[in-house]
Amino acid sequence: MTGANSFSVSGYGPQRAGWTRLFARDSLTRRLDWPMLLSALALSGLGSLLVYSATRNRTEINQGDQYYFLIRHIMNTGIGLALMIGTVWLGHRTLRNVVPILYGISLFGVLLVLTPLGATINGSRNWIVFGGGFSLQPAEFVKVSIILGMAMLLSARVDAGDRPYPDHRTVLQALGLAAVPIMIVLLMPDLGTVLVLVTIILGVLLASGASNRWIFGMITAGVVGCIAIWQLHILDEYQIARFAAFANPSLDPAGVGYNTNQARIAIGSGGLTGAGLFHGSQTTGQFVPEQQTDFVFTVAGEELGFVGAGLIIFLLGVVLWRACRIARDSTELYGTIVAAGIVAWFAFQAFENIGMTLGIMPVTGLPLPFVSYGGSSMFAVWVAVGLLQSIKVQRPMSA
Repeated sequence: MTGANSFSVSGYGPQRAGWTRLFARDSLTRRLDWPMLLSALALSGLGSLLVYSATRNRTEINQGDQYYFLIRHIMNTGIGLALMIGTVWLGHRTLRNVVPILYGISLFGVLLVLTPLGATINGSRNWIVFGGGFSLQPAEFVKVSIILGMAMLLSARVDAGDRPYPDHRTVLQALGLAAVPIMIVLLMPDLGTVLVLVTIILGVLLASGASNRWIFGMITAGVVGCIAIWQLHILDEYQIARFAAFANPSLDPAGVGYNTNQARIAIGSGGLTGAGLFHGSQTTGQFVPEQQTDFVFTVAGEELGFVGAGLIIFLLGVVLWRACRIARDSTELYGTIVAAGIVAWFAFQAFENIGMTLGIMPVTGLPLPFVSYGGSSMFAVWVAVGLLQSIKVQRPMSA
């Protein structure tokens, strides 16, 4: 009898102890930011349904397989999750030590785009095509490397206790680090990514405690730069046409204004609850171009209505809210800057993507984080989530 009881306890005890350790107060599992993680997963799950709805009937792009984009979107999400786990395992502090290597790799990637290896898609030469349906957009990873690089420079002396805030020389070095890849991306030209990178820089500078003169100087330089770009005719004709269509929505509705007009029709027809998943007439009729990537929000607006579109915005808001809390609670400036840069990135890109489908922002070709189809974008945003989770779990536990 005693032997039986001993066997029962010895067989059950270690298993119970394992679960206890897994969910202990100081365990990694408990310290993860679950509201953020579950919201990001929900966004990717909704994205799978929307991407499938947008592509299942488009035989000209799905190679005759209605599940082609659905399977790849799920695979991209899975790879993104693996990258997130790897980022948490390595830790943002470990990655701080290899920032120069990561920065160099990302810079090499965007430079390769300008060589014969680069491919032009939708007017922008920002892809490297490997064949077999696989491609890479190196500019997506520049967002991560700029955040890490600027955070490393701006926080070095502050976290060491030498200064309360970055000095002017340090800020200038950080801006120089960001300027190099921005100039390369501008040559592609990929104006949407440049706008995201500039927003990231502003967010990083604000979080670093740098002098307000740098913030005002950046804004002034941005205005002057936009005027110079316009006057020097750096933009391609299709980009100028997009801005013209934004300024005048009735301009060439069958041409340059076609995308935004059809997007607004799709969203407007959804009403409160939508036409039902897979039953949107604009989506089924294939009236909205690039609906699985740039205009994926129109599928939500038409088929899920205001409720479904609002749910996506709410989930994005949860991710941003939790990221802001992580930035606020970080015990080191480096973690605060990294989190703030990610907040600026996600917030601007989501606003721009949703705004262009509603006609309140110009069309720039930026994907909706976690939702739009695209491997490079999906990988980059999940790496960013991994950085946020790392900052959260490596923060000392309060008493």
